[in-house]
Formats: sequence, C-alpha cells, structure tokens
Amino acid sequence: MFRFWRIAVAAGMLVCVIASAQDQPAPAKRRPARGAEGTREFLGLGPAPDEAAAKKGEPIYQQNCGMCHGPTGRGAQAPNLLRSVTVLHDEKGEEIGPVVKNGRPQSGMPAFPDLSKDDIYDISQFLKQQIELTANRGTYNTQYSNLRNQTSGDPKKGEAFFNGAGGCAKCHSVTGDLAKIGDRFPQPALMQARLLWPASRDSETVTVTTPAGENITGKVQTLNDFDLSLRDSSGQYHYFRVPDVKIHHDDKLAGHRALLPKYTDAEIHDLAAYLVTLK
Repeated sequence: MFRFWRIAVAAGMLVCVIASAQDQPAPAKRRPARGAEGTREFLGLGPAPDEAAAKKGEPIYQQNCGMCHGPTGRGAQAPNLLRSVTVLHDEKGEEIGPVVKNGRPQSGMPAFPDLSKDDIYDISQFLKQQIELTANRGTYNTQYSNLRNQTSGDPKKGEAFFNGAGGCAKCHSVTGDLAKIGDRFPQPALMQARLLWPASRDSETVTVTTPAGENITGKVQTLNDFDLSLRDSSGQYHYFRVPDVKIHHDDKLAGHRALLPKYTDAEIHDLAAYLVTLK
C-alpha cells in the first residue's frame, strides 16, 4: 500500500511538472543583430576597428603603402590587401608587422624598418576599416567615391617638386611622356598610385631560377606573394610557387621603387595634384 502511494505521488508530481512546462512561453528566438555589428557578425569580421587608430593610420598607409596597394588597399600594381589572408587574420598588427618591417624582396615589396609598432597597429586598423566598408557597400560607395575625387595637395608645390627636389624632370617631360596625363588619370587617388608605380606587372620580364638551377625568362602573367606564372619567348606557359624559386626582376623602375619609402605624404599629394592639371 505504501509503495503504491509513493508511485501515485511521483506520477502526480510528473504531471504537474509537464503542465507547468507547457504553461511557460517558448524561449524567444535570437534575432540577428542589425547594422554594422550585425554585418560583421554575419560575415565573421570580428571586432570593429579602432576608429581613432584607423584615422591615424590612413596617412601612414597612404605614404608608405597606398602607391602600390591602392589608396584604400583594394589593389593597384600590388595585390588587393582586403583579400589577403595575412590582413584578414591580423588583429592588432601582429601578422602584417613582420611583412611590413622586412618586405618581400622576391615580390618587389620594399622593407619599411622605420615604421614603429604603433604605426603598424594604426595601419592594421585602417585596413580593417576598409574591409568593413567593403562589406557595407552603401557606405563604401559614398566614402570611396569621395576619396577618389579629393586631394589635399597643392599643385604649385607639386610643380616645384617635379622640377626640383623630386628630380622627376630629369627623366620625364610634361610635354612628352606625361603630356595630358591628367586626362588619363583625372582622379587624384588613382594618379597617386600611378605616378609612384606606373608600370603594370603584366608587362614585366623576370628570370626564374629553379631549385635545379635552370633559368627561365619570360613575361609575367601573374605575380603575388605565393604564385608566379609567365610565358617565355616561345609562348610556353610556366608556373612556379614563389617560395620555391629565386626571381630576378628586369626592373626598369628600380629608381621609382627606391624612392617609395622616402616620399613624404605632402609630396605625394602635391605631385598628384600637379599632374592632374596636365590636360
């Protein structure tokens, strides 16, 4: 009898628990976050960039990196940084720091040993900001269009630099090879990238030395941090992994590349502002 009573009590308690659970409202489904936070979460972009650091990093990036990787990191004569695994994995400059400090000579990237840890952090935050602007296309279209069409440069100072300290007039002529260059590159941001890295790597000639000691010379088809492809004089296609070979550049722009770390931000903007006027 006592055993039957315990079973009955237990059954009654179970009924009460089930009834109580049915009376409780179902837990609300978690709604995805909206706005910029939601975009970063959805795309796995991680924490928002440090806006103050990104603002400080923009001129540092423009002076040291923008002429090759484009004014906002989206690529020019050098690869698009916003798709770079190194940049995407970077949080506070720990990934891009060694690359910036040491350069990548095989890819034609100079080293920037004078940039401080804070400089590299600020650059990393600027690039993170550009990644976010790319994800938020509405913001990207407005801000990037404004950036491309604005310049802080002084054309008069740019002309003086061209004919004087910059030494540009020794090799170039505003009535010769640079005549009407302002019609070809009317946007200051594109002009900055072009004047400091004017040749396309697609027309560059390189000689590759393989691990077996074989030398192969040809026109570059693709060249980035990992892959190199070229066509030799007979038209034959060759592919190499960059870390596996030695690359010797027939670099007619060596003088330009040597000057890249030496230009000041003001000189770059002034020179671009002047060249845009040549129409």
